[in-house]
Amino acid sequence: MGFFLETLLGGLMTGMLYALVALGFVLIFKASGVFNFAQGAMVLFAALAMARLAEWIPKYLGIENMIVANIVAFIGAALVMFVVAWLIERFVLRHLVNQEGATLLMATLGITYLLEGIGQTIFGSEIYSINIGMPKDPMIILESVIEGGVLVNKEDLIAAAIAAVLVAGLSVFFQKTTTGRALRAVADDHQAAQSIGIPLNRIWVIVWCVAGVVALVAGMIWGSKLGVQFSLATVALRALPVVILGGLTSVPGAIIGGLIIGVGEKLSEVYIGPMVGGGIEIWFAYVLALVFLLFRPQGLFGEKIIDRV
Repeated sequence: MGFFLETLLGGLMTGMLYALVALGFVLIFKASGVFNFAQGAMVLFAALAMARLAEWIPKYLGIENMIVANIVAFIGAALVMFVVAWLIERFVLRHLVNQEGATLLMATLGITYLLEGIGQTIFGSEIYSINIGMPKDPMIILESVIEGGVLVNKEDLIAAAIAAVLVAGLSVFFQKTTTGRALRAVADDHQAAQSIGIPLNRIWVIVWCVAGVVALVAGMIWGSKLGVQFSLATVALRALPVVILGGLTSVPGAIIGGLIIGVGEKLSEVYIGPMVGGGIEIWFAYVLALVFLLFRPQGLFGEKIIDRV
């Protein structure tokens, strides 16, 4: 029982991190109808900015306190992502309003390679570490309930809690604030939103800024766990099945989809993997996403599109 709970909790915590990356896809698609293939590059770019600023600030500004240095580095990296969001809207999206989805997808592919190239030029191509003070040693919980207790990684637990708080905050932002309602209006119909005075360009800058901050938090957490390296951009590929499962337009869908994928990967690898030679964790999410594409392409919480002829 203890081993099952360890696997289950590990899957839930990994699922929250998947959901964090998937949120970037959902936020941008909700507000602009753009499937942002550059989300993985944004995670990498944000993590590189955070890692390098955390190195440079003590060196050049003389701030020795790690907590203060990390806070300043986070603010600096967030400002960098705001500038990236403004540049993307000003020089790319503004010129592609009402274009075909394939055109917008190719534009985000171009942004992907541009961000990776600029990131390598500015920040370097080494493997960097991010130390944000999260404890990496495990702890044992539920000793009084289960014999031997349940082993939990403190870093994973804190990372999942951070992801959960951010997800809850974004849900409130979309549902309760004027800007959030404007974002939803733009997502429903660009031209109708413009006709009632909603500034489309400003809304797109806001949503890309929010997605940039989400990418920064995801990059910090994944960079703390795995190190900041260029393979970090592939984290977005792990989040694609989450988006398909939960639905491209649903913030709660990204959460539920991430939890399902995270738990499914861990349990299938532990209990089914030995029967098929292992490796099931690598392809489980994609097979599940394929099943959904065949039978429910809009995902669990996505909006079903009905075309009237």
